[in-house]
Amino acid sequence: MELGIKGRTALVLGASRGIGRGIAASLAGEGARVAIASRTPEDLVKTAAEIEGDVTPFGAETGNLEHLAEVPAEVKKQIGPIEILVTNTGGPPPGGALDNDLEEWQAAYTSLVLAPRVLIKAVAPGMRDRSWGRIVNVGSSSTRQPIPELNLSNVHRAAAVAFFKTLSSELAPHGITVNTVATGMFATERLADVRGSLDAAHEVARQSVPARRLGDPAEFGDLVAFLCSERAAYLTGAVIPLDGGMVRAL
Repeated sequence: MELGIKGRTALVLGASRGIGRGIAASLAGEGARVAIASRTPEDLVKTAAEIEGDVTPFGAETGNLEHLAEVPAEVKKQIGPIEILVTNTGGPPPGGALDNDLEEWQAAYTSLVLAPRVLIKAVAPGMRDRSWGRIVNVGSSSTRQPIPELNLSNVHRAAAVAFFKTLSSELAPHGITVNTVATGMFATERLADVRGSLDAAHEVARQSVPARRLGDPAEFGDLVAFLCSERAAYLTGAVIPLDGGMVRAL
Protein backbone atom coordinates (compact mmCIF):
# COMPACT_ATOMS: atom_id res chain seq x y z
CA MET A 1 0.00 0.00 0.00
CA GLU A 2 1.37 3.41 -0.96
CA LEU A 3 1.11 5.56 2.18
CA GLY A 4 1.92 8.87 0.51
CA ILE A 5 4.38 10.16 3.12
CA LYS A 6 7.58 9.98 1.10
CA GLY A 7 9.47 13.24 1.56
CA ARG A 8 7.34 14.34 4.53
CA THR A 9 9.19 15.57 7.61
CA ALA A 10 8.46 13.75 10.87
CA LEU A 11 9.54 14.30 14.46
CA VAL A 12 9.44 11.24 16.73
CA LEU A 13 10.00 11.76 20.44
CA GLY A 14 11.65 9.12 22.61
CA ALA A 15 13.07 7.45 19.52
CA SER A 16 16.44 6.16 20.72
CA ARG A 17 14.99 2.76 21.64
CA GLY A 18 11.85 0.67 22.06
CA ILE A 19 8.56 1.79 20.57
CA GLY A 20 9.90 5.17 19.50
CA ARG A 21 12.67 3.53 17.54
CA GLY A 22 10.16 1.18 15.92
CA ILE A 23 8.06 4.16 14.82
CA ALA A 24 11.06 6.04 13.45
CA ALA A 25 12.17 2.98 11.47
CA SER A 26 8.73 2.49 9.93
CA LEU A 27 8.39 6.14 8.91
CA ALA A 28 11.90 6.21 7.47
CA GLY A 29 11.14 2.99 5.61
CA GLU A 30 8.21 4.74 3.95
CA GLY A 31 10.51 7.51 2.74
CA ALA A 32 9.83 10.19 5.35
CA ARG A 33 12.61 12.45 6.58
CA VAL A 34 12.69 11.55 10.26
CA ALA A 35 13.97 13.67 13.13
CA ILE A 36 14.48 11.47 16.18
CA ALA A 37 14.60 13.07 19.61
CA SER A 38 15.60 11.81 23.04
CA ARG A 39 17.40 12.87 26.21
CA THR A 40 20.29 10.45 25.49
CA PRO A 41 22.32 11.94 22.60
CA GLU A 42 24.78 9.05 22.44
CA ASP A 43 21.96 6.53 21.96
CA LEU A 44 20.34 8.78 19.35
CA VAL A 45 23.46 8.94 17.19
CA LYS A 46 23.75 5.15 17.29
CA THR A 47 20.07 4.70 16.45
CA ALA A 48 20.22 7.19 13.57
CA ALA A 49 23.14 5.27 12.08
CA GLU A 50 21.36 1.92 12.41
CA ILE A 51 17.98 2.87 10.93
CA GLU A 52 17.84 2.66 7.16
CA GLY A 53 16.67 5.91 5.63
CA ASP A 54 16.87 9.66 6.18
CA VAL A 55 17.19 9.96 9.97
CA THR A 56 18.62 12.91 11.93
CA PRO A 57 19.14 13.01 15.73
CA PHE A 58 18.07 15.93 17.95
CA GLY A 59 18.52 16.26 21.70
CA ALA A 60 15.31 16.82 23.68
CA GLU A 61 14.24 16.50 27.29
CA THR A 62 10.53 16.40 28.13
CA GLY A 63 11.27 17.81 31.57
CA ASN A 64 12.78 20.95 30.01
CA LEU A 65 9.77 22.53 28.33
CA GLU A 66 11.61 25.71 27.36
CA HIS A 67 14.16 23.80 25.29
CA LEU A 68 11.56 21.36 24.00
CA ALA A 69 9.61 24.25 22.48
CA GLU A 70 12.69 25.14 20.43
CA VAL A 71 13.18 21.67 18.92
CA PRO A 72 10.65 22.08 16.05
CA ALA A 73 12.50 25.21 14.87
CA GLU A 74 15.79 23.29 14.95
CA VAL A 75 14.23 20.49 12.93
CA LYS A 76 12.78 22.95 10.41
CA LYS A 77 16.15 24.62 9.97
CA GLN A 78 17.99 21.34 9.33
CA ILE A 79 15.55 19.13 7.45
CA GLY A 80 12.23 20.92 6.97
CA PRO A 81 8.97 21.96 8.67
CA ILE A 82 7.34 19.23 10.75
CA GLU A 83 4.36 17.62 9.02
CA ILE A 84 4.18 14.51 11.21
CA LEU A 85 4.55 14.61 15.00
CA VAL A 86 4.68 11.54 17.22
CA THR A 87 4.62 12.31 20.94
CA ASN A 88 6.18 9.32 22.63
CA THR A 89 7.28 10.06 26.20
CA GLY A 90 8.80 7.81 28.82
CA GLY A 91 6.70 6.21 31.52
CA PRO A 92 6.72 7.68 35.04
CA PRO A 93 7.84 5.66 38.09
CA PRO A 94 5.56 2.95 39.48
CA GLY A 95 3.42 3.31 42.60
CA GLY A 96 -0.07 3.00 44.00
CA ALA A 97 -2.63 5.80 44.17
CA LEU A 98 -1.07 7.37 47.29
CA ASP A 99 2.53 6.23 46.96
CA ASN A 100 4.23 8.87 44.79
CA ASP A 101 5.19 12.28 46.14
CA LEU A 102 3.93 15.52 44.61
CA GLU A 103 7.17 16.15 42.74
CA GLU A 104 6.71 12.84 40.90
CA TRP A 105 3.08 13.77 40.12
CA GLN A 106 4.24 17.09 38.68
CA ALA A 107 7.04 15.49 36.66
CA ALA A 108 4.63 12.91 35.20
CA TYR A 109 2.14 15.63 34.22
CA THR A 110 4.93 17.64 32.60
CA SER A 111 6.16 14.65 30.59
CA LEU A 112 2.86 13.10 29.54
CA VAL A 113 0.62 16.15 29.10
CA LEU A 114 2.57 19.41 28.95
CA ALA A 115 5.43 18.18 26.74
CA PRO A 116 3.08 17.05 23.93
CA ARG A 117 1.12 20.28 24.28
CA VAL A 118 4.30 22.38 23.93
CA LEU A 119 5.36 20.57 20.77
CA ILE A 120 1.90 20.70 19.20
CA LYS A 121 1.64 24.41 19.95
CA ALA A 122 4.87 24.87 17.98
CA VAL A 123 3.98 22.76 14.93
CA ALA A 124 0.21 23.26 14.55
CA PRO A 125 0.37 26.71 12.87
CA GLY A 126 2.54 25.37 10.04
CA MET A 127 0.29 22.34 9.63
CA ARG A 128 -2.73 24.66 9.36
CA ASP A 129 -0.96 26.77 6.73
CA ARG A 130 -0.24 23.66 4.65
CA SER A 131 -3.71 22.16 5.30
CA TRP A 132 -2.05 18.87 6.18
CA GLY A 133 -0.68 17.29 9.33
CA ARG A 134 -0.54 14.09 11.35
CA ILE A 135 -0.21 13.99 15.14
CA VAL A 136 -0.02 10.66 16.96
CA ASN A 137 0.16 10.19 20.71
CA VAL A 138 1.72 7.02 22.11
CA GLY A 139 -0.64 6.21 24.98
CA SER A 140 -1.35 3.14 27.05
CA SER A 141 -3.99 0.49 27.61
CA SER A 142 -4.19 1.98 31.12
CA THR A 143 -6.56 4.67 29.81
CA ARG A 144 -9.16 1.91 29.29
CA GLN A 145 -8.13 -0.48 32.05
CA PRO A 146 -5.94 0.99 34.83
CA ILE A 147 -2.78 -0.98 35.54
CA PRO A 148 -2.06 -1.81 39.21
CA GLU A 149 0.97 0.00 40.67
CA LEU A 150 1.22 2.37 37.71
CA ASN A 151 -1.01 5.12 39.09
CA LEU A 152 0.91 8.07 37.61
CA SER A 153 0.69 6.57 34.14
CA ASN A 154 -3.00 5.72 34.60
CA VAL A 155 -3.89 9.26 35.65
CA HIS A 156 -1.79 11.41 33.34
CA ARG A 157 -2.15 9.31 30.20
CA ALA A 158 -5.92 9.62 30.63
CA ALA A 159 -5.48 13.40 30.82
CA ALA A 160 -3.41 13.30 27.62
CA VAL A 161 -6.17 11.37 25.83
CA ALA A 162 -8.69 14.05 26.85
CA PHE A 163 -6.37 16.75 25.49
CA PHE A 164 -5.83 14.91 22.19
CA LYS A 165 -9.55 14.27 21.77
CA THR A 166 -10.35 17.96 22.31
CA LEU A 167 -7.54 18.95 19.95
CA SER A 168 -8.72 16.58 17.21
CA SER A 169 -12.01 18.44 16.77
CA GLU A 170 -10.27 21.79 16.55
CA LEU A 171 -7.68 20.70 13.98
CA ALA A 172 -9.80 18.42 11.78
CA PRO A 173 -11.13 21.26 9.58
CA HIS A 174 -7.53 22.07 8.65
CA GLY A 175 -6.66 18.62 7.30
CA ILE A 176 -4.83 17.60 10.48
CA THR A 177 -5.56 14.28 12.16
CA VAL A 178 -4.92 13.62 15.87
CA ASN A 179 -4.97 10.07 17.21
CA THR A 180 -3.74 8.00 20.15
CA VAL A 181 -2.46 4.42 20.07
CA ALA A 182 -3.12 2.63 23.37
CA THR A 183 -0.08 0.47 23.95
CA GLY A 184 -0.26 -2.99 25.44
CA MET A 185 2.72 -5.17 26.41
CA PHE A 186 5.65 -4.64 24.04
CA ALA A 187 9.15 -6.04 24.21
CA THR A 188 10.95 -2.93 25.47
CA GLU A 189 13.42 -2.00 28.18
CA ARG A 190 10.66 -0.11 29.97
CA LEU A 191 8.54 -3.25 30.26
CA ALA A 192 11.55 -5.24 31.40
CA ASP A 193 12.11 -2.69 34.19
CA VAL A 194 8.47 -2.82 35.28
CA ARG A 195 8.26 -6.64 35.23
CA GLY A 196 11.76 -7.33 36.54
CA SER A 197 13.09 -8.77 33.28
CA LEU A 198 12.02 -9.32 29.71
CA ASP A 199 11.73 -13.05 30.37
CA ALA A 200 9.29 -12.33 33.19
CA ALA A 201 7.33 -10.02 30.88
CA HIS A 202 7.15 -12.76 28.24
CA GLU A 203 5.71 -15.13 30.82
CA VAL A 204 3.09 -12.58 31.92
CA ALA A 205 2.11 -12.07 28.28
CA ARG A 206 1.73 -15.80 27.71
CA GLN A 207 -0.66 -15.96 30.65
CA SER A 208 -2.65 -12.72 30.24
CA VAL A 209 -2.57 -11.61 26.58
CA PRO A 210 -4.93 -13.48 24.21
CA ALA A 211 -2.25 -13.32 21.49
CA ARG A 212 0.05 -15.15 23.96
CA ARG A 213 3.06 -12.97 23.29
CA LEU A 214 4.58 -9.53 23.61
CA GLY A 215 4.22 -7.04 20.81
CA ASP A 216 7.16 -6.13 18.59
CA PRO A 217 8.02 -2.39 18.37
CA ALA A 218 8.11 -2.80 14.59
CA GLU A 219 4.41 -3.73 14.67
CA PHE A 220 3.69 -0.55 16.59
CA GLY A 221 5.69 1.45 14.07
CA ASP A 222 3.70 0.05 11.15
CA LEU A 223 0.38 1.10 12.70
CA VAL A 224 1.67 4.61 13.38
CA ALA A 225 2.98 4.86 9.81
CA PHE A 226 -0.52 4.08 8.54
CA LEU A 227 -2.07 6.70 10.87
CA CYS A 228 0.37 9.23 9.42
CA SER A 229 -0.50 8.32 5.84
CA GLU A 230 -2.72 9.85 3.18
CA ARG A 231 -4.92 6.76 3.48
CA ALA A 232 -5.83 7.66 7.09
CA ALA A 233 -7.09 11.17 6.32
CA TYR A 234 -10.60 10.46 7.68
CA LEU A 235 -9.41 8.83 10.90
CA THR A 236 -9.09 11.31 13.76
CA GLY A 237 -9.93 11.64 17.45
CA ALA A 238 -9.51 7.89 17.93
CA VAL A 239 -7.89 5.84 20.67
CA ILE A 240 -6.75 2.65 18.98
CA PRO A 241 -5.73 -0.32 21.15
CA LEU A 242 -2.67 -2.27 20.07
CA ASP A 243 -2.43 -4.87 22.80
CA GLY A 244 -2.97 -8.36 21.44
CA GLY A 245 -6.49 -8.34 22.89
CA MET A 246 -5.31 -7.70 26.45
CA VAL A 247 -7.97 -5.12 27.40
CA ARG A 248 -11.27 -6.89 27.92
CA ALA A 249 -13.48 -3.77 28.01
CA LEU A 250 -15.80 -3.01 25.09
